[in-house]
This record gives sequence, C-alpha cells and structure tokens, in this order.
Amino acid sequence: MTSAREEFLAGERLEDVVLFLADSYVSDERLEDFGESVDDGVLIIVDGERGRNAFQAATGTGAMEFAQSAMDLEGIIDDDLASGNCPEAPADEDHAVQFVFAFAEAQNEDVGGIYADGDVVHAYAKCTCGTAYSDRWTVQSA
Repeated sequence: MTSAREEFLAGERLEDVVLFLADSYVSDERLEDFGESVDDGVLIIVDGERGRNAFQAATGTGAMEFAQSAMDLEGIIDDDLASGNCPEAPADEDHAVQFVFAFAEAQNEDVGGIYADGDVVHAYAKCTCGTAYSDRWTVQSA
C-alpha cells in the first residue's frame, strides 16, 4: 500500500498540492485529522484549490504569492517534503523548515529542460529565520 506522499512523489497526483506545517509554526492537533503526522509536523495532501486555500488559512499568505517570492532563491527541500537546508544558514546554525508548499507539473517536452525528462515537483519552503526558498526536481520512475 502506498501513501498519498509516495503517490505525489511518483507523479500520480498532479492535481494535488502538498502542505507541510511544522509543529513549531502551527500547533493545532486537528490538522492531523487532515494529513499524515510526520517528525516535527503534519503533511497534508489535498486537491489544488482546497490546498491553496488551506495554505493561506494556515500561513496568512497566498500560496502562489509565496511560491513567487521563494522562487528567487534556490535551496534544498528534501523529497520527504517536510525538511530541507536553508541557503542562508551558516554551517554552525540550526535552521528548520516552518512550512512547505509543493505541487507537481506534468512532463512537457515542448518546454524542454527538466520538463522534457518527466513530471516535475516544485517545492517552496520558509525557514525559521524567515528565508523563503525553492527547489524542483524531476519525478523518478520506479
């Protein structure tokens, strides 16, 4: 049996979005009713429109506006969609992801680049230091 996260990462849920909300950012145990409890938070996978609305309700910012602001700085968001490495973090400081917004885009050979290689996951994170950053990668087929 595969989880919703595994299906999303395999490119099987292109209409859905992923929200990760760290316990340190939002402490509402009711969120676990809507998603998967993971280390340090909850991961929610829902259809695109509901997901964007939930993201705005949880963070106070529009999902696409956040994605646009995070797009300018590349970082590393782990494929668990619940952690990453802030590009602004010095090696001796501990930074943590507060929240992640992610969606997948279908393969598009006409666009070229990584889009020609397969479905692409777009992920956007906000760090505890306030830095917003992005990452993207091609879905790997099993």
